[in-house]
Amino acid sequence: MIQNSIRELVRYGLATGLVEPEDTIYTTNRLLELFGLEEPEDAETPITADKDEEPRLVEKLEGILKDMLDYAAEKGLLENDSVVYRDLFDTKIMSVLVARPSEIIRKFRECYAVSPEAATEYFYKFSQDTDYIRRYRVCKDQKWVTPTPYGDLDITINLSKPEKDPKAIAAAKNAKQSGYPKCQLCMENEGYAGRVNHPARQNHRIIPITINGGQWGFQYSPYVYYNEHCIVFNSKHIPMKIEHDTFVKLFDFVKLFPHYMLGSNADLPIVGGSILSHDHFQGGHYEFPMAKAAVDTDFTVKGYEDVRAGIVNWPMSVIRLAGPDSDRLISLADVILEKWRGYTDEAAFIYAETDGEPHNTITPIARKRGENYELDLVLRNNITTEEHPFGVYHPHAKLHHIKKENIGLIEVMGLAVLPSRLDGEMADLEKAILDGADIRSDEVLGKHADWVEEFLPQYKEVNAGNIHEIIQKEIGKVFMEVLEDAGVYKRTEEGRKAFGRFVESLN
Repeated sequence: MIQNSIRELVRYGLATGLVEPEDTIYTTNRLLELFGLEEPEDAETPITADKDEEPRLVEKLEGILKDMLDYAAEKGLLENDSVVYRDLFDTKIMSVLVARPSEIIRKFRECYAVSPEAATEYFYKFSQDTDYIRRYRVCKDQKWVTPTPYGDLDITINLSKPEKDPKAIAAAKNAKQSGYPKCQLCMENEGYAGRVNHPARQNHRIIPITINGGQWGFQYSPYVYYNEHCIVFNSKHIPMKIEHDTFVKLFDFVKLFPHYMLGSNADLPIVGGSILSHDHFQGGHYEFPMAKAAVDTDFTVKGYEDVRAGIVNWPMSVIRLAGPDSDRLISLADVILEKWRGYTDEAAFIYAETDGEPHNTITPIARKRGENYELDLVLRNNITTEEHPFGVYHPHAKLHHIKKENIGLIEVMGLAVLPSRLDGEMADLEKAILDGADIRSDEVLGKHADWVEEFLPQYKEVNAGNIHEIIQKEIGKVFMEVLEDAGVYKRTEEGRKAFGRFVESLN
């Protein structure tokens, strides 16, 4: 079986273009070495694959790797036969098919000379073909769209990131602590073998780019929450910070790749992203719901009459700047950021700081639309109270049964990334509703009881044919409420007036 798997994996490499025909014997020998084999079974029969076989071989990749991993486990090549150790080893397998970074960079630049779109198309496919992006896992993510007064919201339940098994968790706890790489965004991840508490990255490649005169890396997210979900990160391990240079970097990138948007998480806890310790952005070839939302209130800032400014019809508090000159948008963004950092409006429960701790910051997103540039500035505040210890402008407690985690850049823009636990919980909840079971007494489902009692009476008929759609629709409504909770200015008359006061303070 292992001999056949090696042949099939080499054929996969040939069909996808990862392996050149001249490298067939070399690649085969590397794989034999990896599995402790001295020779192939059928050395006389050449290994070949046509381009038209690519779709079938791509579909077979998961099975090929599974067979290889089963063999590795049987022969004691794995420390433990669990998902963490299997992921470490199958990345090592795939690395045999992957060219050195210099070769990938050269190909990327050749494609970029044709067009930015050609370059990203090449690199995105490459990142999937190498199994750095595990297509067979990503396709398992649940995805749907929920209509709301703000437009359609994108909802996903993330199933592509595997849960760690108890043995791996215990091993990670007991493992020697290493500071290399410093985090999962560092340049040093390229080609790194990984360990039980750090993913393997032998099949990972980074494209170096220059923005704002500094060296940055361009790569894709292994979990691709949306189309061509990319990460742009500083070559140095330095903390995130929202400042003038942030806006410059966003537009420098958008000018390099005009078909991509790019945004930054905020730079404060609660309202920031999961990795605040490393300066980075996220972008991609995708139009988020927030980008589709229209401006419903225009305003002008004195001295910036040439920049179109307005408040976006969105559950969070968004100012959109637009115009053909990115420098003018950056200049006005500086004014807004500086004003917001120090802005307090007690009547609206907005405090710039308490006890010396700053609370106000911004989540910025840049894109190009036709001949104009756009910059969305989402106002954020991370103040906490006894009533809302996780944050006043954070999902409130009644929504935590669906979403308790921080609202970062992706969710701000209208794409919910919900925890994998909901996959099983919602399936069980559907059955419990149809069976008329006592949800409140269920140890796992009990947290959803208030929610179910609230929405279920709104439906005249609930049956096996519509229960799944109902649950998805109601989860989408919860996500809308999550975004409303995270908005510093509510979409009420009082909230609009308070937002107006901030806008007036800019003049």
